[in-house]
Amino acid sequence: MRHNRSINHLGRKSGHRKALMANMAASLILHKRIETTLPKAKALRSYVEPLITKAKDDSTHSRRTVFSYLKQKEAVTELFRVIAPKIADRPGGYTRIIKTGFRPGDAADTAFIELVDFNEAALASAPKKEEKKATTRRSRAKKAAPAVEAPVAEAPAAEEAKAE
Repeated sequence: MRHNRSINHLGRKSGHRKALMANMAASLILHKRIETTLPKAKALRSYVEPLITKAKDDSTHSRRTVFSYLKQKEAVTELFRVIAPKIADRPGGYTRIIKTGFRPGDAADTAFIELVDFNEAALASAPKKEEKKATTRRSRAKKAAPAVEAPVAEAPAAEEAKAE
């Protein structure tokens, strides 16, 4: 029985598993979407979401902490410059796992894992919220257009008075 065993070891030793997660997380950050097996995708989600949360605070300490997990400078730069500002107001749930069926060779359950705010197809099909105008139960008084007075032709008369 696996009582109180929280992580999936994925059939690997700890060093191999850490390297696998670091490489998959860097690939997910750089490409925004990767295809892998379902257990790896679920393990990657619990690995990468705390890193994305850490990236919301752009400080030297958080960059070094994230780099110790990702081990790729380009991925850290992409995470802090592109991804973090886009997900700044999201309280969590930065990734989405989509099951894609079974792999032909070994019948492994495969899935896509992607960053939620970077899937343009899903963002385009999402219904847009329309703002409603505030309505009142009373009728509104129609505003009368202010009358524009014609300019008075006093200037020529004043010039004639000066000439005399």
